[in-house]
Amino acid sequence: MAGDFVEWLDQQSGSTIIWYIKRLSANDTLANGTHQAGPYLPRELMFSMIPAIATRDIKNPDAYLPLSIDSHSDVRQIRAIYYNNKFHENPKGGRNEVRLTNFGGKESALLNVDSTGAFAVFSFHLLPDGSARRCQVWVCLEAGDDRVLEDRVGPIDPGEWIIWQPDTGQIIGGSRQKLVDSSCWLKPTDMPPAWLEQFPSPSDIVHRAVARRDLSRLSADERLLRRRQCEFQIYLSVEEAIELPTIKAGFTTIDGFMRRAQTILQRRKARSGRSLELHTREILLEEKFMENHQFSHQPESDPGKKPDFLFPSEAAYKDPSFPVERLRMLAVKTTCRDRWRQVTHEAERIARKHLLTLQEGVSEAQFREMQAAQVQLVVPERLVKAFPESVRPQLQTLSQFIGEVKGLA
Repeated sequence: MAGDFVEWLDQQSGSTIIWYIKRLSANDTLANGTHQAGPYLPRELMFSMIPAIATRDIKNPDAYLPLSIDSHSDVRQIRAIYYNNKFHENPKGGRNEVRLTNFGGKESALLNVDSTGAFAVFSFHLLPDGSARRCQVWVCLEAGDDRVLEDRVGPIDPGEWIIWQPDTGQIIGGSRQKLVDSSCWLKPTDMPPAWLEQFPSPSDIVHRAVARRDLSRLSADERLLRRRQCEFQIYLSVEEAIELPTIKAGFTTIDGFMRRAQTILQRRKARSGRSLELHTREILLEEKFMENHQFSHQPESDPGKKPDFLFPSEAAYKDPSFPVERLRMLAVKTTCRDRWRQVTHEAERIARKHLLTLQEGVSEAQFREMQAAQVQLVVPERLVKAFPESVRPQLQTLSQFIGEVKGLA
């Protein structure tokens, strides 16, 4: 239950504890069939906490660490191993990564294919020298766990990770650290003055990302991923320009600090929820789709139901004489593990629902369940390899979906 998770998070606090948080990919679990036998963790983080593996002189150095998966009452002595054969027999295609192994196979909550897409929180307890003495883990499989975690640390998209200091409530590392020299990071002087007075809307930031990342020669799939990354850099730069002066000035009350932090957190969550949808709309426009003629964004398909996109239009959907076989709908959800079923209730005239997601893999069993419900996954081409081999041929890329809709016209 979510209440148990809240209590666990509160217990995992202190100056000698850090969290590593990610959504489990198919490459972390056993979902893609590669049998890596354990989740990937950043090299730099693991080298600092387990110095014994921080060497290239020995092939695949390892060390052992007590670990408990508290969400599932599973206690083990796990193996941290640095796969470094890139620097031994295979310099061009060898591995250069750290994984945790020795979890006991698919019965472990961390390796179970049905955990693909779920949050995992690794709470490392450190000794005075900064090395890890033990690790406690929670795999978020219960309803409400995701919301509890993101209310505390903010949104984390598939393929991303953060290192969190629970004692200070700060992100101290992660896959999306700001890059000041990035062409997408804006200085205050590069921003419209109105942005510094009132935080720009999600669509304003997306438009700026499109302007800074033309990428017109790339596929729709690659444009989507690169621009979304650029957009987040712009977002962080605006956030820093607006919020950092207030934070540096300090607060006179704890309530004032909490209100400001909550505002920042809620804004990040709102951005995460709209970003993928808005980027998809921009790509449709670039692909020469006329809005309200060849697609409708956020239409009302049926009373009280608003899918993200209808093709060719809301008017066509509501016209009983329009051939149903020429109708399409596209739902957009960053993750689909627990949310794909929502799609089945949208656009009742359309039996086969298309769902665009950035989730890195689903289990074969869950994919079969989606197929039975006539939900067609649409995945950016770069992410297709994260899915089980048996599933990949049945996925659609965004470019393929766009081609299908154009063909209907």
